[in-house]
Amino acid sequence: MKVKVIGSHLCPDTLYALSKLKEKNADIEFQDLSANFSALKDYLYVRENNAIYNAVREAGGIGIPFFEIEDGTQSLDLKVVLYRVSSTNRSSFF
Repeated sequence: MKVKVIGSHLCPDTLYALSKLKEKNADIEFQDLSANFSALKDYLYVRENNAIYNAVREAGGIGIPFFEIEDGTQSLDLKVVLYRVSSTNRSSFF
């Protein structure tokens, strides 16, 4: 399953998420905010226009890593993404 991850190679949470997704054999598209202004611009648009960021904005947080699964599901919760990836990978074996 393809998963877009928006984060930073400087962020421990992002590095942890990338490691866990690799363990689940996810097809990862990583957009590194620290290395690419285009990725930063895309991220800022999502952060400012997506309701899942309401609490993050109110708390003054950054909100990375951000995940978008190939079916369009967006999440800030790695557990949700890992569950979806695991479920898809299991069903492909049958």
